[in-house]
Amino acid sequence: MVFVISAACSVYAQEIHCTVTVNSQQIEGSNKQIFNTLKTSIEEYMNSNRWTNMTYAEQEKIECSMLVVVKAVQDNMFLCEMTLQSRRPVYGTTYTTPLLNFVDRQFNFTYQEYDRIEHQQNTFTTNLTAMLAYYCYLIIGHDQDSFQRLGGTPYFQACEEIVNMCQSASMEGTEQEGWLAFKSNRSRYALINNLLDDAFKKYRNYYYEYHRLGLDEMSGNVTNGRARIAQGMPVLKEAFRARPATYVINTFLDAKADEIVDIFKKGTDKEKKEVYELLMDIDPTRQNTYERIKN
Repeated sequence: MVFVISAACSVYAQEIHCTVTVNSQQIEGSNKQIFNTLKTSIEEYMNSNRWTNMTYAEQEKIECSMLVVVKAVQDNMFLCEMTLQSRRPVYGTTYTTPLLNFVDRQFNFTYQEYDRIEHQQNTFTTNLTAMLAYYCYLIIGHDQDSFQRLGGTPYFQACEEIVNMCQSASMEGTEQEGWLAFKSNRSRYALINNLLDDAFKKYRNYYYEYHRLGLDEMSGNVTNGRARIAQGMPVLKEAFRARPATYVINTFLDAKADEIVDIFKKGTDKEKKEVYELLMDIDPTRQNTYERIKN
């Protein structure tokens, strides 16, 4: 069921600490108060609800940020683009590694100032609340996958339930776009479909190895940690070749491209060559970024 792993607020700290920015520069007019209200409401929704039955200490909350760019407002319909980023600390360092750097170009919803954005378990209320709940579970799922093999599965399943609910909900056509199957291979539907597909279990296992056996080991032994990351990287190529239109590999590289460059520009000549060639094979649009590995 949707939100099955939600729980009522309790003495335990919530899981997410999200900073929200609403950019309304493209909207004419001097009254911007509604955008300030929207920002506050989204932050309160994401940060005040409990999404799991796990206990998070204050310092363990998942740090993330959401940038909502309002492109147009037609009556009460907000046509927006949203960028979501989340990260987690790397063991033994002050470094935080990006887990998500996701752009939703169909972040569209109806909203009136002071509308209450409430979480109601198993119930569709508005497209905005559905999207926010989806992204909370997506954030937690990626965080859990980085600490435990396939640890994010129940949270990705919660995302899938939200997708199913929204596909049958009554809403404006512009609101439905991100939920529809086969409408786009870069949608909320497409991403969660990839993450729960058995064909990508190897990728998700590598996601764990990249973080726990690679990055988290580098504070003790940089060479071994880097070698572990390189050793598993052919999984990305395998998944890409099996399904060239896959979205999940793109989202991984959207978050990790610069980090991978920083890791391997200090690697051995063999590592540099193999990693560069693999990345260029599956992601040639970022050639300028990957050239830095060799330089």
